[in-house]
Amino acid sequence: MELPPNPGLVDVQRDALYAYDSEAHKAVVNSRPWTNDYKYFKTVRISSVAMIKMVMHARSGGNLEVMGMMQGYIEGSTMVITDAYRLPVEGTETRVNAQDEANEYMVEYLRLCREENRLENVIGWYHSHPGYGCWLSGIDVGTQSLQQQFNEPFVAVVIDPDRTVSQNKVEIGAFRTIPEGIKPPAATNTTTGDGQSVPLNKVEDFGAHSHRYYALDVEHFKSTLDSKLLETLWNKYWVQTLAQNPLLTNRDYTSSQMVDLGSRISKASKSLEMLSTTGQRGPKSDAADQNIEKLLSEVKQIAAKERSGLMAAEVKGKVFSCGCRGQAEGVQPEKP
Repeated sequence: MELPPNPGLVDVQRDALYAYDSEAHKAVVNSRPWTNDYKYFKTVRISSVAMIKMVMHARSGGNLEVMGMMQGYIEGSTMVITDAYRLPVEGTETRVNAQDEANEYMVEYLRLCREENRLENVIGWYHSHPGYGCWLSGIDVGTQSLQQQFNEPFVAVVIDPDRTVSQNKVEIGAFRTIPEGIKPPAATNTTTGDGQSVPLNKVEDFGAHSHRYYALDVEHFKSTLDSKLLETLWNKYWVQTLAQNPLLTNRDYTSSQMVDLGSRISKASKSLEMLSTTGQRGPKSDAADQNIEKLLSEVKQIAAKERSGLMAAEVKGKVFSCGCRGQAEGVQPEKP
């Protein structure tokens, strides 16, 4: 049975981004303005519900990469993402493999969407990079390039669930590949968009392909129905949200951060020792000094997060009279 629309849940002006115009979208696709300017698309706007679905999916994968698709449309130079859905794919710690089962799932999902009068097309894919930032690997670049050749317009979104929990904000990036034959200035940095370093075992892959794609600005929007759904979720889970401690829920990521930082400090120390032995000064020495300063900054950043986490746990323990100690020992707080 189909329920009548509730006027209280709809604000025409605020929900305008959900008003899909198939003819306008088809006109943009047929004109293909991105063929004249490879950086035609500047922004990706993602609905709050789609964002939550992607983050929860990425978080559920743990240390394994997961993958899904995004639906939406084009509005000028902006790609609007209205919804997202996960795919039944096999993931590893370095890649996701979409098999025939995933293709059949996509076809069936879109057919059901059409039956429900949801006409938005698939305009992108998302996957997770647990713990190593938002960027495109060589495999990701190949996948995105193939999609841009045959399924334009298309965008790739990457989510880091570990850094999302650690920073208490969504760590997300949107990217499109640069067509062959165009050579923009090569990037030489080894940091992601949030300024954090790429893990040592990923630096080579990061640097080898960073010149083959560019990043788009990511924004989010929230409809009136989204607001009510999020309010309902908050009313149900606010106790668990306040009681959780990132130091416990994300401790594997913190440990891997420290191990990686130790490896990079060891590598930097050997470089400094070699320079001091040979007595070399100049660009190499300056680069080594800058690298040491960067490592010290990262050490301070991790230490600050640990201190703030411990202080937050202490405050929560006193306010709720429960138990960060009990939580650390595996005792779950009683439900109200």
